[in-house]
Amino acid sequence: MSVNRALAVLTLVAYVTLPLGSAKYETLVLPTLLAGLVYAAIAIVGFPWVQKHGRAWAIVYVCVQLPLGFTLFSLSGAAVGAVLLLVVLVCHTVLLLPLPVAFGVAVVIPLIHLPMAPMDGLREGLGTLAVMVFAAVVTELVVREKRAREELAEAHERLRDHAAQAEQLATIQERNRLARDIHDGLGHHLTVVQMMLQAARAVIGTGDTERADGMLAKAQDQSREALAEVRRSVSALREPRSEPLMDSLRTLTDEASAAGVPTGFEVKGTARDIRPDVEESLFRAAQEGLTNVRKHARAKAATVVLDYALADLVRLEVRDDGLGIAADSPSDKGFGLVGLRERVAGLGGRVSVDSTEGQGLTLTVEVPG
Repeated sequence: MSVNRALAVLTLVAYVTLPLGSAKYETLVLPTLLAGLVYAAIAIVGFPWVQKHGRAWAIVYVCVQLPLGFTLFSLSGAAVGAVLLLVVLVCHTVLLLPLPVAFGVAVVIPLIHLPMAPMDGLREGLGTLAVMVFAAVVTELVVREKRAREELAEAHERLRDHAAQAEQLATIQERNRLARDIHDGLGHHLTVVQMMLQAARAVIGTGDTERADGMLAKAQDQSREALAEVRRSVSALREPRSEPLMDSLRTLTDEASAAGVPTGFEVKGTARDIRPDVEESLFRAAQEGLTNVRKHARAKAATVVLDYALADLVRLEVRDDGLGIAADSPSDKGFGLVGLRERVAGLGGRVSVDSTEGQGLTLTVEVPG
């Protein structure tokens, strides 16, 4: 039950008890009922309206109900019902105005006992004051508890929204990760297969079947690797690379050499353990760089450099002596470099491409590690 509804019920109960009066004083039943009806109507119907129309109307409400309550208390002969109606007024004041104002009203209400004999008035006044202050405190606690529940509900709603956004972001990130993995892994292997098949076709024409068979066997191996890469990406169950990074890069450069572009591998500094996600990103960077060398550079040679010289940074370079990039051509054209930049940026690293037309290209990846 809401606070307003509970106070409305209390108002009706108090109105019903008004004719009972008290044992000490005479009760003017008809005037009491009429005054009580006006008071109750304002309390039940007028109060919700005043709540919606600002502080000025709230002050008017209190200024009307307070003297009307005093009058009702006198007409009813100090009936308990009249005191209950004044309790309702204190509660309404807490809901409408600042708490100090409500306590001020609670302090004023006991003055209704001034016409009594001094000792009786003091005794009754203190009792009424205690009741009014208690009503103000309880109402304030109820209001605060209600406000806390509303704030908690709003916080839960915001958390649900944030959780939904986080889930959506995680989904997008996972899709991007899978897209990068498919491009970096599958694209690399298929490029090697294509180069091997082209070389095999060229060798077949010379009659060197043994060499052609070797190239086809390597193309078949790359096809198996491509299939394994697809399964890993689609299932999204990638495990950290078990092979050391230097061994993986050496295998990668050997594949590039076998595909027709002689590729060297260098290590600078002292190798050290780095996080699996950093290793994976550096391996993928080398894959992407060598794939671009084979597809676009028309290079005679390439080199992969893994540099541990800096204490808190690992650098990977993929260099070639190919065509380079024309001045009016974007250096990050294609999904591969875009995906590589996203992957490396997620680790706090950076990717740069340095090239002069006709003088080759250097892809540099720097990652904390």
